[in-house]
Amino acid sequence: MSTTSGDPTDPSTDYSSGRQRSGVPVPPSGTTPDPEATSDLHPDIARRKGIRHTRTGALWTGLVTGVLILLLLLVFILQNLDSTTLELFGWDLTMPLGVALLFAAIAGAVVIAIAGGVRILQLRHAANRQRSLTTNP
Repeated sequence: MSTTSGDPTDPSTDYSSGRQRSGVPVPPSGTTPDPEATSDLHPDIARRKGIRHTRTGALWTGLVTGVLILLLLLVFILQNLDSTTLELFGWDLTMPLGVALLFAAIAGAVVIAIAGGVRILQLRHAANRQRSLTTNP
């Protein structure tokens, strides 16, 4: 025989099934488990408030990557010191092959940066136009 009233509006009635999800008991409805009471972890770690990703960490990673790339580039240039003659618009330039390839890579990066900048300005202009159309009645 049950000692509960069976009325769903009765606040003293506990209808939780007592099931477990992945080994963790399900608390009765209306209660919140205390993470500090059942955990041996530091409170910040238990609440998942550790240090994740910072701008300083990203800067450090970028600087280290940049230095490694510059070292590889220096080795490439030093191994390709054979002089070559470049002809551009009637000019004859004589320079080491590694330096010429470096200038070509820089010129390619500048072209890509200009194209990206133009696209960013185009999108900004379209966003401002859309914003002005939606805010003015």
